[in-house]
Amino acid sequence: MRKRILSGMRPTGSLHLGNLHGALKNWIELQNQGDYECFYFVADWHALTSEYNNTDRIREYTLEIVIDWLSVGLDPEKSTLFIQSSIKEHAELFVILSMITPLPWLERNPTYKEMKEELAEKDLSTFGFLGYPVLQAADIIMYKAYGVPVGVDQLPHVELTREIARRFNFLYGEVFPIPEPLLTDVPKLSGIDGRKMSKSYNNAIYISDRGHVLRRKVESMFTDPQRMRKKDPGRPELCNVFTFHQMYSSSDDVEEISKECRRAGIGCTDCKRKLAKHLSEGMRPIHEKQDYYKSHLEMVRNIIEDGNIRATRIARMTMAEVRKAVKI
Repeated sequence: MRKRILSGMRPTGSLHLGNLHGALKNWIELQNQGDYECFYFVADWHALTSEYNNTDRIREYTLEIVIDWLSVGLDPEKSTLFIQSSIKEHAELFVILSMITPLPWLERNPTYKEMKEELAEKDLSTFGFLGYPVLQAADIIMYKAYGVPVGVDQLPHVELTREIARRFNFLYGEVFPIPEPLLTDVPKLSGIDGRKMSKSYNNAIYISDRGHVLRRKVESMFTDPQRMRKKDPGRPELCNVFTFHQMYSSSDDVEEISKECRRAGIGCTDCKRKLAKHLSEGMRPIHEKQDYYKSHLEMVRNIIEDGNIRATRIARMTMAEVRKAVKI
């Protein structure tokens, strides 16, 4: 049997290029290898941990995320795409796991403090925010996932899931396999202001950006801070624009830009114009698929419903085992 993989994304806004290169391309690679049974879900309950007072667009973002997934190459024939809140068993397993998870395990979670600082403008002093790793554990072990694709900064999430699964097995018997983190090499992709690309920082280039919106964002991108004038030699290895060139420009163009930048033969404005052109060309196939799926929403909804049915089938079998083990 193929090993099962599971991962998800919160519908808190449009997906950006950091999501594409940091997660989605790896999801597609895992899907296409044929070695894994891939489950990818929209974590709409998780969105409530930070957006509980701003839920107006969660359904809209949920549909938008699935359209983006399909447009970049996730295949519903190879992967199960589903919505977390449609599988009510997630909530049931979350309740049971919350009864056995020690509070100090949650309080020492490094991401808890990091997200509170990053989202300082939001009131995150809620049980749901503190306990979201327990819901995350329920998401993962519900499908008895062998692995969870993560970057190194997300390892604490998977380790906490492993601890919770071990504790359940110790208390009630061996029901859950212990999931493994599948480390991925996440490229460092900064936002247009040089900080981590993030919706909350308002510095993201979105997968759906095109035309003058895309050009304007590229034109405002942070470059080598020590290159004040065109005649100053540049340092491509420190320039975020050059990082994007390495992903969206040909190897010949990358080599030429690197050489010309170092000898001040090209200015940042011209370099950005080249990037905007290549980025637009590279994203065109994705944009064409986005347009197709947006004009065929019933097809998208059918894909989601089919994924929900597949996920529900497994979740119900798992919860039957859980209830038997816990004796309730």
